[in-house]
Amino acid sequence: MKKIKNESALVKEALRVIMEDAEKREVAEFEPTDSAALKMEYCYRLLVHDKKVIPLANDQLGLPNYKRVLARWIMRELPKDHPLLK
Repeated sequence: MKKIKNESALVKEALRVIMEDAEKREVAEFEPTDSAALKMEYCYRLLVHDKKVIPLANDQLGLPNYKRVLARWIMRELPKDHPLLK
């Protein structure tokens, strides 16, 4: 698979957007002590639940694939002229 440019920054932005939305909808409350891995897994599962992404196969579940899914999702959500997409 081709590496995504700015993947870590895209994942951070995706986590920010998803976590903000989840707290606004009152479906989750994140603590400062929650690990990044836990936040990524929750955000991935929330996107799957909301039918915004296709679920990964059971043998593909894991942090590297969660990161890739989150990065690809936020790439579709950001405006075309966003600095992270350049």
